Amino acid sequence: MPQTPDEQQKHYLYVAIDRATRWVYLGGRRSQSAKDARVFMKQVEEKAPFETQTVLTDSGKSFTDRFTRAGERKPSGNHQFDQECQADGIEYRLIKPGRPQTNGMVERFNGRISDVLATRRYASGEDLEQTLKRYTWLYNHHIPQQALHHQSPIAVMKEWQSKRPELFTKRVVDHTGPDR
Repeated sequence: MPQTPDEQQKHYLYVAIDRATRWVYLGGRRSQSAKDARVFMKQVEEKAPFETQTVLTDSGKSFTDRFTRAGERKPSGNHQFDQECQADGIEYRLIKPGRPQTNGMVERFNGRISDVLATRRYASGEDLEQTLKRYTWLYNHHIPQQALHHQSPIAVMKEWQSKRPELFTKRVVDHTGPDR
């Protein structure tokens, strides 16, 4: 993310996308540390209206200790992100190294965010944060997705909730118009 005039250091954007509904959650963190990745994961679990079953990430150090310079190894179980997933009964998978297309949804969304952030200069971290919140809300509630038969992520999530309520922990509310 761009550094704003009132900040002493750069911030990093963490992105979570539900593969079925394309629902997005964003979080800015001060570093790419394992601790910050774990905090972000906790935030996703709190905000998501559904039970998280599986998480797929890249093999960055903030998410795993499964890679060394010599190659892949067994997870130690000591990495904070691994521990967060284990504690909540979440299956945790990694994309294969050198296969970023596996993480294509996040990469595409990151491109969209880059385009949004490049449109103006931000006076403060608060200004930047508000822009990200507004765009996330717009994306989730108003932007139809071709892969979702031209519906918004929230509209699709409401359909899922009516068909499979056992997957959800909260009521999904669509603020785009009268809630059905």
